[in-house]
Amino acid sequence: MSFTQARIYEYFLEKNDVEILLVENDKECERALSASEFAGLKSFILPDLRVSFGDDLRSFNAELLELCKSLNEYFKFNGKKLLISPYRTLLNPLPSKRNLKTITLSFAQKIGFGELKDELVRLGYEPVGMVESEGEFSIRGDIVDIFALNLQKPVRVLFFDDEIESIRHYDASTQLSLKEELESVEIVPFLANQSKSEFDLSSQKIASLKSDALISDMASLGFWAIDGFEDYLATYRCAFAYEIELDEESADKFNGVGTLPEAAKFRDFAGSITPEFFEFHQGKEIRVLSQNESQLLAFGVPKSPNITSIITPLCLNLTSSDEIIVSLNKPKKRKRPSRKATIVIDELNTGDYVVHESYGIGRFLGLESVSVLGARREFVALSYLGGDKLLLPVENLNLIDRYIASGGGVPSLDKLGKASFVKLKERVKEKLFIIASKIIAMAAKRELIQGELIALSEQERADFIARAGFIYTVDQEKATNDILSELGSGKAMDRLLSGDVGFGKTEVAMNAIFACLRSGFQALFFVPTTLLSAQHYASLKSRLGEYGLKIYRLDRFSSTKEKSAVKSALASKEPCVVVGTHSLLSLGASNLGLIVIDEEHKFGVKQKERLKELGARAHLLSMSATPIPRSLSMALSHLKTYSTLLTPPEDRLDVRTFVREYEGALIKEAINRELRRKGQVFYIHNHIASMPAAKSELTRLIPHLRILSLHSKIDAKTTEDEMMKFMAGEYDLLLCTSIVESGIHLPNANTIIVENANKFGIADLHQLRGRVGRSDKQAYCYFLVGDENISDEAKKRLVALESNSFLGAGSLLARHDLEIRGGGNLIGEAQSGHIEAIGYSLYLKMLEDEINKLLNQSKEQINDIDMRLAVSAFINPELVGDDRQRLELYRRLSKAKNTAEVYAISGEIEDRFGKLDRYTKQFIELMVIKILAIDAGVSSISSSEQNVFIKFISKEPARLKSRSRDDDDVLACVSEYLRGLSV
Repeated sequence: MSFTQARIYEYFLEKNDVEILLVENDKECERALSASEFAGLKSFILPDLRVSFGDDLRSFNAELLELCKSLNEYFKFNGKKLLISPYRTLLNPLPSKRNLKTITLSFAQKIGFGELKDELVRLGYEPVGMVESEGEFSIRGDIVDIFALNLQKPVRVLFFDDEIESIRHYDASTQLSLKEELESVEIVPFLANQSKSEFDLSSQKIASLKSDALISDMASLGFWAIDGFEDYLATYRCAFAYEIELDEESADKFNGVGTLPEAAKFRDFAGSITPEFFEFHQGKEIRVLSQNESQLLAFGVPKSPNITSIITPLCLNLTSSDEIIVSLNKPKKRKRPSRKATIVIDELNTGDYVVHESYGIGRFLGLESVSVLGARREFVALSYLGGDKLLLPVENLNLIDRYIASGGGVPSLDKLGKASFVKLKERVKEKLFIIASKIIAMAAKRELIQGELIALSEQERADFIARAGFIYTVDQEKATNDILSELGSGKAMDRLLSGDVGFGKTEVAMNAIFACLRSGFQALFFVPTTLLSAQHYASLKSRLGEYGLKIYRLDRFSSTKEKSAVKSALASKEPCVVVGTHSLLSLGASNLGLIVIDEEHKFGVKQKERLKELGARAHLLSMSATPIPRSLSMALSHLKTYSTLLTPPEDRLDVRTFVREYEGALIKEAINRELRRKGQVFYIHNHIASMPAAKSELTRLIPHLRILSLHSKIDAKTTEDEMMKFMAGEYDLLLCTSIVESGIHLPNANTIIVENANKFGIADLHQLRGRVGRSDKQAYCYFLVGDENISDEAKKRLVALESNSFLGAGSLLARHDLEIRGGGNLIGEAQSGHIEAIGYSLYLKMLEDEINKLLNQSKEQINDIDMRLAVSAFINPELVGDDRQRLELYRRLSKAKNTAEVYAISGEIEDRFGKLDRYTKQFIELMVIKILAIDAGVSSISSSEQNVFIKFISKEPARLKSRSRDDDDVLACVSEYLRGLSV
């Protein structure tokens, strides 16, 4: 028998003698919860934890967090309750009530820092530099940040000596405290609350465990080593919700566990809710479950004596001879503890290439503390050609950016002191002036174009979205509304829709196509490859076909008959959509309302111009999997409107990530597991010359494996044809380099294996992992490392990826690399040489400056003030110990546009790290002086003892004398003078 809510509801309505209900997976847990809670039991769900003894648990971090949190809630609840669990979770002993004993921190409580740190470590919490996710803590000065498993938001505990002075929640996305003070906070252990002796014993067990974990510690192997875990099958009364087919090992373990009886009165109801439904069943008692009142109104639920409306998130659909229970709610997927990218840190690592606005391309060496004229300051050290070194004051950090260029190659370092980079910038500036002029001319021309009027009624709009089969993300909803609003504005739309593969760009575009066809116009959908053409054609048929709308396809696989049908349809003015490749460029459309272009950057400039000629009044929607950098969006905002999709779909699962040493048996098992579920595999071998040897080894491991080998030296047509075969299931495994077909949506490929992962950057690895997990199936990623010595840094990087497999991690791990993927081509391929020469960021900054100058929106502004004040001013490493965080704060302060922004960041530093010391306060004042000086047209400020000299760009210099030679007096003297100028 398959799963039914009827037997669960009926059983628990009458009895309460089962403590744990067993189902097959996470999805069925949610359905079981709705049935049992409606029957009157408070229910708690355990995650589907499919692990075997000795496994590295880092990649199961999300499930373990949820497990501890749910068990703690279950143990604390005293009423009628039920624990619902996928049966595989109970194959291993789990934390007991004693293991999960909480600790409480209270206002005015006395506890030493060392004692608290040890206690948090023994609770299973991980010490980090900046707390962002459940199960982490950080100690900085007199502040302790903790993200307890049982809390929605982390807490910030402020100490005075060894006494707790305040406890407040803070926002993980901004790292800023909330105002409300808490009396106390309870902290749930992760796995167990261990005494010192228990922790030492567990640590000894971990050291002796045989495991393939890259790092053997409590986070990786504690689950197997902690004492006191219970066999829940032996401890609690358990029952299966229905008959489940078990393998031999599981059947033995669950021997004696009973199954709920089949329902006698109720059965599952699968009808649709329409006005006719209520009319037809007016003789029965009907209970309607709804999330809110609005939903009841939207479905037109009538007010009638036999109908009872119940506001609840539960989703239950049952019927009997005299009663019906129906839910207007959609089944929602159980969400694991959320981990989100928060404050974005421009991770400058030692050795990274950077571009200085005046000196060109150098390499970042790190932060250096230097004594100048008796004062201590912090500098960013950069190396240039010939080993020359530049020390850049941190207050001028805004003058450098990480070097990025679309080629991905190694740039040439510039020579310090040479004028060659200045001349190169001037040449680029001339080209940018021409580009900026064209952008403004095109924007002005577009303003004059009247677009075709495309509109949908609210009913049609709601109906189309309702038939999607899933709930739109917030981003999809906003993008759809913005696009439909612009289509009906009377002006010709030119919009760029950006979002990662699988985040729902096509669904958003189909709203526009649907509106276009419903308004009586034709739409063309351009794609760069026949593979994408096939994918989008299938999507359009699925979504638009049920409305009786005409969908055609045109590419090199189209027959003569199909081509003729397309031409005839376009010539006849009939509303239709044609999806195709470059072949569409040769056609004319007599009634064109909308042009959609997927992967815009793969079309040349001439092809884009031809597209715009196809329909003078047609709207244009371009789609790109490349997130658009902020600076580019600002530069091009005069030309295009933007929509971005940053939220993953509801049913998307994290990619389960493992870091392992290369081993044939592991590879064989990983591939065979994917093949057993009729899936396909990506195998990344990033060395073309040894690819045949890799293929031979794979064939030796799995003789009948159908392998497709692809790399950059195979021509585009062959690659495309072979990828079509792979998509059709003619191959089991794609053996390729890291650059092949990164943007293709292959939902059947859900295992990726990457050889020599330690030789890739963290961003590249995250990008590779993103090729799998594009359906609702669990995806697996294996990062394999060789047996050569791996640096501790490389190990940490890989372990970070193993733990950070959460969706959306890309914005934290790989922001720059994702931005640059194809991004340069958005402003014309001819400019790629200039981008290589001065770097992407500086190129975009200069382009924006040129546009603003032409629009008279900005005046020439000096950013590089020569500040030689003999004062000790820096963010104290004793206050902000992590170089990465200190560098980020320097960067933000250097880019501040006004004094209010500087003081806001100063307040944030105090909130996050504790009371500001003298040196940090003086650095904040130095940044205020820099902004005041920019506004006053100052070119340099210097001091010697009590004497201060201020030089202006266009007026006589000023000489000042401070009250004393003390740093704070020198700074106060300069600040007061500059503030006086602005009055």
